[in-house]
Amino acid sequence: MVKRAPARRRPRKAKPGTKGLQPAECRLEEPFAAAPETTEAIEKTGGCLVGSYKEPLAGHPVLLAVLPINAVEPTPFQRDLSDTHHKRLADVINKTGRFLDPIIAVVAPQGGFWTPNGRHRLEAMRRLGARSITALVVTDREVAWQILALNTEKAHNLKERSLEVIRIYRGLVEEDAKRPESQFAFYLEEAALVTLGVCYERVPRFGGGVYHSILRRIETFSDEPLRAAIKEHEKVAGQVLDLDERVAAVVSKLKERGLVSPYLRAFVVARVNPLRWIKDEPPPIEDVLKTMRERVAKFNVEKIKPQDLAGAAGPPDEA
Repeated sequence: MVKRAPARRRPRKAKPGTKGLQPAECRLEEPFAAAPETTEAIEKTGGCLVGSYKEPLAGHPVLLAVLPINAVEPTPFQRDLSDTHHKRLADVINKTGRFLDPIIAVVAPQGGFWTPNGRHRLEAMRRLGARSITALVVTDREVAWQILALNTEKAHNLKERSLEVIRIYRGLVEEDAKRPESQFAFYLEEAALVTLGVCYERVPRFGGGVYHSILRRIETFSDEPLRAAIKEHEKVAGQVLDLDERVAAVVSKLKERGLVSPYLRAFVVARVNPLRWIKDEPPPIEDVLKTMRERVAKFNVEKIKPQDLAGAAGPPDEA
């Protein structure tokens, strides 16, 4: 039985002053009693606990600590570091002479700390030779999986999102492969991103944008255990990459005929996409991809005219 991820709904604007804690209620009198394991982990790494409070929305305990910078690592499944971004950030911090934006940290499985939100700030401080870094230490390690929800510092493109999702997925498999995939819909956003992540792992220059809308419509999170569900995503990814090779061959033939457009790949995929005419429940994903492969094999490049490309849109080729 396939279970669809719940629809995303933006919460309505609440009436002012009706939710959360009053300032005085955010005081956490005994941080060690509220979060003994986290407090012990801070001390064990040589860190310094300098404050604590209940975050004002839901009252979860948060510890303000100064941690040895070598005790903190980014979560192993987030997007790749941007050299430009962290170097620019280091320049700004250096000019102001102050580090005023604490990273988020959770206790890592093997000791030390992970930061799901703050990789570029961490690397900027390392670039400046800092010994320590301030952190808001969250006691619930599940926050480490909520990167996509937390990381709004720099917008993700599709490739970054997909790679981050597949890295989170593989981390979840290591944690507990028996849990059903559908339980992690919030962390993973879309089932399609898991499959696209596998594609980008195998082919870094894969043009996933032209397939995203198709996969997003026909892929859903299942109630299968993670260890089984990941195999299905890998199987679908293989089929998508095979289809993409066939599409690339057609694009090459179109170019040989002198047809030039940054949207050639999107044009071909749109022409062979059977979902364009299906308004109701789509067919199984295997059937859709099979139909697309068959249509690509029959694609007659001789019938394509320059004016046919005039209205072509979608993601440009990423070759």
